[in-house]
Amino acid sequence: MANNGEWDRRSLLRGAAVLAGAAATAPLLGGAATALAGSGDADALFKAGKFEQAGRAYEEILKTDPKNVHAARRRGYVGLLANKFPDAEKYLKMAIQLAPGDKDANYFLGDCYIRQDKLALSAPHWQAAGEEAYAKWFAAVRGEAYQVHGDIARLPFQQMDPIPLVEASVNGGPPKRFTFYTGAPNLGLTSTVAEEAGLSPVASQKIDFEGGTVWAHYGVLESFKLGGIELRNIPVGWSATESGEDVGTDSDGLIGMWVFYHLLTTFAYAGRQLILRRRTPETARKARAAATRAGTEPLPLWLAREQYLHSTGSFAGVAGSRTGVVGVNFGGGSEIAAGMRGETAEQLGIRTDYDRQIGTFAQSHPAVVYPCYPKEIRLGNAVAKEVYCYTNPNQPVNVPLPYGTGFDTMGWFSHCFWKPYNITVDFTDMNLYIARGAAA
Repeated sequence: MANNGEWDRRSLLRGAAVLAGAAATAPLLGGAATALAGSGDADALFKAGKFEQAGRAYEEILKTDPKNVHAARRRGYVGLLANKFPDAEKYLKMAIQLAPGDKDANYFLGDCYIRQDKLALSAPHWQAAGEEAYAKWFAAVRGEAYQVHGDIARLPFQQMDPIPLVEASVNGGPPKRFTFYTGAPNLGLTSTVAEEAGLSPVASQKIDFEGGTVWAHYGVLESFKLGGIELRNIPVGWSATESGEDVGTDSDGLIGMWVFYHLLTTFAYAGRQLILRRRTPETARKARAAATRAGTEPLPLWLAREQYLHSTGSFAGVAGSRTGVVGVNFGGGSEIAAGMRGETAEQLGIRTDYDRQIGTFAQSHPAVVYPCYPKEIRLGNAVAKEVYCYTNPNQPVNVPLPYGTGFDTMGWFSHCFWKPYNITVDFTDMNLYIARGAAA
């Protein structure tokens, strides 16, 4: 729950994944982009989302001050955002060598290792970061995690709203209904499905969830089959109430970011299907070529704090428009096309209906938002005008570490925005491709 007005980090990071059958409706991503006029200040560049320039600025600081823990940690974080693992490891190890107890540097290095499936290496860093359940969980995984068998899967949406559903098989069992949400980290199951699959927890913890508490359990799943692709030896989570009942029943589980970044994933909303391909340099090359043929320019992609995807987009109101870093969330359950911080809506003159407040949850915590109607929201060539969105006037422009990403974003794009499009997310070259119409 709230701690001196700020969210508890463990709940913030895992709240979206706890309820396997339903995703949070208003992720805590967003914030007004910070204008920067030629400043060389590394922190200002980082907060403004100018990550490459910030990385170079932190390197310059380290040349003259090689014991600067903050610069080393931030330079490592910049590498991690772009999945540049050698850079991330180099500078995060430098920060930890200078300050072994630095929780954020250990947290980032733990994340860096799990992105590379070096789970055993990640465990001591999660422990040092104060994440004991993660440390036990990843230490318990034996052998190669996320083994990919098969080359391509096309999973038709069984439904689009209120949450998208696809079918998957757990440990060779009959098809189950899974939703997906990139704002959640791991693969999640209901407690019923976990019991049917014969899973036993290697770690458990109580966490805050929507005004109460639930038990989150962590284990290792032998097989998860998505059409023509099977993943083996996968970290998996499930949750239960105090009495052992399922937390939600809208689906049998939730596919989170960690599954998707092991594959080349196309969220083919327009064609109502999820397309998964084995992630290789060759499939990344084919994705680039297909985007070029379709006249689609690659958009940058950044991955922050285990599961939060970002790119570059824009919002516009009667007072002007602004381009900057935005969150991009695929799946989940939400009727909005986008969400934004209150300051963003206010500064851009976006029409907001303050007479009709909406009580909702953001990352499993209570939140009050208001309907708003921007003149335009845009991500590359994808555009929506005068569409229904949310704004939260109480969200700060920038949620600093350890509770948020530490950089400014204007808002986030949500489930309804994507419906006319297909979007391919390439974690090899860290690009996002969005095109109108059904995917080939």
